[in-house]
Amino acid sequence: QVQLVESGGGLVQAGGSLRLSCTASGNIASIHAMGWHRQAPDRPRETVASTTSGDSTNYSDSVKGRFTISREPAKNTVYLQMNNLKPEDTAVYYCYQRGLLHTGVDFGLWGQGTRVTVSS
Repeated sequence: QVQLVESGGGLVQAGGSLRLSCTASGNIASIHAMGWHRQAPDRPRETVASTTSGDSTNYSDSVKGRFTISREPAKNTVYLQMNNLKPEDTAVYYCYQRGLLHTGVDFGLWGQGTRVTVSS
């Protein structure tokens, strides 16, 4: 069984920073892809950032230059460093991880979500 645990959300003033983390635990052999989505009220779910085991990264235009995704493979952890936060970044942020278990079975999981609120 694999679990994802997110942390790091909270309330911050515009211009501030937060770092989200997402750690996978379980019978994991390898992780191929990690990323973050966000869901704000009355807005479609948005892919914020993603990365792969080959260290390629992608960002949505709305966060490019402000957010940085990184990973720590030894800890099965992905981070999202968010700088210069804006009120429009307010949302629930969900991480995902996809990979392979030691049993040879693929897995794909979403985190429970962590709320980020940016005040103006």
